Amino acid sequence: MCLGIPGQIVEITDVKNKLATVDISGVKRQVNIACIVDDTHPVESCLGDWVLVHVGFAMQRIDPREAAETLKLLEELAEIQESLTVSN
Repeated sequence: MCLGIPGQIVEITDVKNKLATVDISGVKRQVNIACIVDDTHPVESCLGDWVLVHVGFAMQRIDPREAAETLKLLEELAEIQESLTVSN
């Protein structure tokens, strides 16, 4: 199973190589956006898109609502993990 983390494209850093900066819960990472661009959605139009990021690649565009729900679930899982670690 692979895990895609939601993030928002905040900057296009290299149009030719299809690279962008994505904000993932306040952490900014450079990712490759080649998987989400095509003739109808070119690199330049990706700014502001919410995407699922896996191992440095934006795998697909997602709805902002879906991104918020997924981030909330991940935060809840982190809190549970932290409480389990503290109690052991």
